[in-house]
Amino acid sequence: MEKGEYKFTNQLINESSPYLLQHAHNPVNWFPWCKDAFDESRIKNKPILVSIGYAACHWCHVMEHESFENEEVAQFMNENFINIKIDREERPDLDNIYMEAIQIMSGSGGWPLNVFLTPELKPFYGGTYFPPKPAYNRPSWLQILTGIRQSWIVRKNEIILQSNDLTEMMQSRNDLLNKYQIKNSEATISHLAYKRLEEQFDIVEGGFGSAPKFPSTYSLNFLMQYYFFTRNESAINQVRLSLDKMLQGGIYDQVGGGFSRYSTDEKWLAPHFEKMLYDNALFVSTYSEAYKLTGDKSYLRVIDETLAFVTRELTNPTGGFYSSLDADSEGVEGKYYCWNKNEVVAVLKSDAEIFCDYYNITEEGNWEGKSILNIRKSIDDFSRINGIAPIELERVIANGKDKLLIEREKRIRPALDDKIILSWNALMISAFVNASKATGNKSYGETAITNLNFVFKQLKDNFHVGAFHHNYKNGEAKNPAFLDDYASLIKACIDVYEITFEVNWLLKAKELIQYVHEHFSDEKEPLFFYTPDWQNDIVIRKVEYFDNAIASGNSMMAENSYKLGLLLGNTEWQKNAVDMYVKIQNIATQFPASFGNWLLTLNAFDFDFNEIVITGKNSTLNAERLNKIYLPIKVLAASEINALAFPIFNSKQFLNDSTFYLCRNYGCEQPVNSADEFVKKLDPFVLSSG
Repeated sequence: MEKGEYKFTNQLINESSPYLLQHAHNPVNWFPWCKDAFDESRIKNKPILVSIGYAACHWCHVMEHESFENEEVAQFMNENFINIKIDREERPDLDNIYMEAIQIMSGSGGWPLNVFLTPELKPFYGGTYFPPKPAYNRPSWLQILTGIRQSWIVRKNEIILQSNDLTEMMQSRNDLLNKYQIKNSEATISHLAYKRLEEQFDIVEGGFGSAPKFPSTYSLNFLMQYYFFTRNESAINQVRLSLDKMLQGGIYDQVGGGFSRYSTDEKWLAPHFEKMLYDNALFVSTYSEAYKLTGDKSYLRVIDETLAFVTRELTNPTGGFYSSLDADSEGVEGKYYCWNKNEVVAVLKSDAEIFCDYYNITEEGNWEGKSILNIRKSIDDFSRINGIAPIELERVIANGKDKLLIEREKRIRPALDDKIILSWNALMISAFVNASKATGNKSYGETAITNLNFVFKQLKDNFHVGAFHHNYKNGEAKNPAFLDDYASLIKACIDVYEITFEVNWLLKAKELIQYVHEHFSDEKEPLFFYTPDWQNDIVIRKVEYFDNAIASGNSMMAENSYKLGLLLGNTEWQKNAVDMYVKIQNIATQFPASFGNWLLTLNAFDFDFNEIVITGKNSTLNAERLNKIYLPIKVLAASEINALAFPIFNSKQFLNDSTFYLCRNYGCEQPVNSADEFVKKLDPFVLSSG
């Protein structure tokens, strides 16, 4: 259907979200999440249907085409329900609440998420994808709608009582941590967590568990730390195996750089082809840490290629990073990324045979009749087996990738979700910083600073002092920022400070953390609520603490509070962080895969937190050198002049030469004046800590 030929237009037409706009011409009378919809539900005594998805969601597109574009189905929905569409990326708070409701009711969840509410916004029934006709042991969507309508007419009061009970249960689940407060072992946190995680190792294909396989970058970061402190070879072997398999597989875009969301198989070959900003941010940060730890040049290549992809395809010309690229193009998942061998031969000509052999491109294909590029042998092994010089193979690979990228750009591209989300942007800012530290490429740091300035300019909330918005598009910022927005932004400020050593970034972080403590704190617990105290369009305030696709706002806040407490001398923030870690430590050791980011600083309970301060002439240059070294669980401060009021610089000397200070566990070692001596000083500490 061409633009201008739409038969229907609903109330989503004035929204900015690409996902909501995809549904703006459905015959369903969709509302956005708004007071008008709630009022109409109460006035007309109709239950609310909330349908949640996102622009890159394949099954969301399928259900839209099968059901929401069907005029008969739409008419039934319009007559019997108040229908609300939500972009989960714009309103993760609502997604969290109603996803938990579905998981309690059915034991599973996913997207599209379809949940039915009372006019008081309390859930009473729901599920994920429903087909147009009964299939996959699921009733049809129309059967679900008919059953809900009949139940609402016949037993409305019972449904309301049921929704009240469910909402109370969801509220009480905030207290889940209380079950895990009794410590079951005297073993250290890190060793317990490692043993649990080790049980899930796939020692053949890397990663954890079986298909579908997610990258689990936080767990890989934990394993790197564990190896660093204990020299446990199994830990680093699993990291390298996992990172190598992923960069060789189809989950990595071998032509254009960047990673897909996850792999549908255990070998990382066939991904779900959507590309999310936050996944690529986490990949870049993990490969940057791995490059510092191992020096593996293939990790450097992945860092550069992935950030080139982000710059090329996910960067707003005026600043900020876009959210995602769809898995589908022309209605077919992966069509944009897969190749027929004859296509490759036509483009690469005489180099095609070597290129196809290297990337496993065959006549029959390896996925639905086409080939997903993947690497089965290293350059050295392939060169030796095929009698080709490595330098010639590298030329064929580089030229072939460049030509295929140009050819691929002639295809119809996957849809771009061009909204800018605060937390995801902050994660990518940190990724550019981490890449700059690891590689020494200062342009990466410049990109981070440019985009951090963009965030502070464009996502500020002008109606609530000190507050920010969650998302931005077309010159408009909207929706209140959530805990993970503030937490990741504070972290980005600290990260940028550690490459610029400009105090302005710490002062911004200070203002943000003060706002979080004022508006997100729980009087009864050290953990923070997900939503601010002034937000009033949600049925409950939740406390999120699991590290899922991205780290929980609470795990990031714990790290931020401890680091800023050290830098700025605020013992209350440090105490709050310690209380948070004590609250989490036992459940984290039992379920380490769900607490990966927590564990990165919980390791300090076993191995101490490192405070590194460099003062005097060339201190920032020496800090850049230290940034290239893998040294986890640390805070780094540097200044050439004694003009700072930060407590971390108290009692420090500022001389003509740089002075290096290392403090741990409330005590400082003898300072040294040589970078080489200081670097050597770190080694015995590392080796003796295991």
